[in-house]
This record gives sequence, C-alpha cells and structure tokens, in this order.
Amino acid sequence: MRLLYFSFYFFVVNYALLSLCGCAARIPEPVTYPYSQQRKSQAANHWNVLAKDVANRINEQLVLSGNADKSLYVEYNCGSDAVPCRENETSPFNEAFRDLLITNLYDLQIPTMVEADEEALNIDFKVQTIRHASRRIQTIQPGVITAISAGIAVLRDAPASLLLLASGTALDAVNTSFVQNGHYEIIITTSIANKGEYFFRSSDIYYINDPDFWHYMETFPDGGPISFSSTTLQQKNAAKKRRLIPRVVPIPPAPETETENPNTQQQEI
Repeated sequence: MRLLYFSFYFFVVNYALLSLCGCAARIPEPVTYPYSQQRKSQAANHWNVLAKDVANRINEQLVLSGNADKSLYVEYNCGSDAVPCRENETSPFNEAFRDLLITNLYDLQIPTMVEADEEALNIDFKVQTIRHASRRIQTIQPGVITAISAGIAVLRDAPASLLLLASGTALDAVNTSFVQNGHYEIIITTSIANKGEYFFRSSDIYYINDPDFWHYMETFPDGGPISFSSTTLQQKNAAKKRRLIPRVVPIPPAPETETENPNTQQQEI
C-alpha cells in the first residue's frame, strides 16, 4: 500500500513539473546533421585525384549531351603556355589544378586547346577558402565504441592472445575514427558555360590543414606584419612581388564590442 501511494505521489509531482516546463516559452532546440564524411586534401596527389574526377565528369557530360566532338579550353589564372605563371603570381593550387586537369582531359583523348578558340568550350574554376572561428566537435563514428565494448565483453573469458588481438583491433578502429579538425575548408567549383548557360558545373568541398591555407589563396587578408621562418629564395622572391608566404594563420576579426587589441587577429601556428 505504501509503495502504491509513493508511486502515485511520484507521478503527480513529475506531471506537475512537466506541465510547468511546458508553459514556459522555448526556442527551437539546435540539432546536428546526420553523420556524414568529408575528405581532407593534404597532398598534391589529392589535387590530381580531384582533377581526374572532374575530367571524368566533364567527359560524361560531353557524351550524354552529344558534344563528344567539342574541343575544350581551360582558362588561365595567369600567364599562358608560352609564358607560364611566374613564381607566386597565382596560388599553388590554381596553377597545379589547371595543369592536372589538362593532363587528365588529354588522357581521356578529349580535344583540349592550347589557346582560346571561339568554337571551344571554356572551362573555368575558382576556389573559395573558408575559415570557421569556432572549435568544431569531432567524435568517434557512431557504433564504434559499442562494437568494441561488445567484442571485448564476449571475449572476457577468452585466452590472453585473443584478448590482445581484440584490444589491437579496438585501437585500430579508434585510430581510424580520430580526425584532427582544423578551422579551414575549401570549395572548388568548376564550370563550363555555353551561349550564356551553364553546360557543366560541379562543386567539391574539402577539409585542409590550417598551415596550408595559403596554397589556395591568391591574396592574403591584412593582418599586420608577417614574419618568415627562414630566408629562402622563394620567400625573398615572394616578398618582392608582395605575395608573402605566411607563418601565421589569419583569423577573422572579433566584433567591435569585443575587440580591444587590433594586433590579436593572428594566431601563431
């Protein structure tokens, strides 16, 4: 009888509390996106993988649209085949991606022009570099910890060798799930326009390492003096052209109400 009375009392109290909470105004609760994966660009080989994928997509569009006989021309960001880009005249990615894209188009036997032609379709691409100021959350893939725990629980009475093997597998699973998040991402958009309309367009998004952000930028934001970690010939030439290879990662300025010292807009790497 006492247990029944306690249960009834507990139900009434909780119902009253929930009713009071429901009467209060609430803003929509923030929720995250479903779990997904995004590649991280960390090497020139990754640029070539992207160039090959873009070339394949362009080739597929040419075939599907009945324009397999059309020639292509990849726009320059600087210079020309006769007068190549000078050092530090454009971003390393822009120069490399154009060369890699032409190579992959050639490998697919797609006619690619050395110079612009009125009959050719022009391929243009641009890179947008994005910096997130906040610290973003990265967790282990869903289900990994549960699977590890279940596997070890099943093997709790197993021989030591099996337990050692299970522990090694668990460490491998956690290691492959761990990703060190930076603040930078890039959006690479490739377009082909024909008679005022887009004939082809693709956008690819990648994470990048923070210190490598300058690989994708043609100009750097103002952020005070930039120091060099060494005095190499490349850096001297870059300084002459006012294209500095920074040792610091620019960060967006804080709101005016929070900004006290304008020299705190850079973060040492």
